[in-house]
Amino acid sequence: MQPRDRVTAIVLIAVALGCWFVVAAMLTSVSPAGRPEVQVAGSILIGLACGATAVPLVWLAVFSHQHRIARPGDWARAVRRGAWVWLIVALLVALRTQGAFSAPIALFVVVMVAFVEISLSLQR
Repeated sequence: MQPRDRVTAIVLIAVALGCWFVVAAMLTSVSPAGRPEVQVAGSILIGLACGATAVPLVWLAVFSHQHRIARPGDWARAVRRGAWVWLIVALLVALRTQGAFSAPIALFVVVMVAFVEISLSLQR
């Protein structure tokens, strides 16, 4: 692991912690009941916090799986997968707050994202 990889992972973990503090501050200070703009903002913030948390964790998982070798493009793939996590979580939380969540919709979204990610990963 290069020092830049270590610093990048630490900075991204700090960003994720900051996102979680913003989510905690919003959830404890604003009531989302009957306010769709707060519900959507909350779902975006929760998705962003989950996505920001996923980026360094995904990179570290791939790094350890590759026998502690960092390859070119690993950070880009980790950011892309973190973006997928952000999208999935934000969408599912928004559906839940609007009362439109169902298991088949959640399964469909997860399977479609997995299909797209697999097809993007195989293009190397």
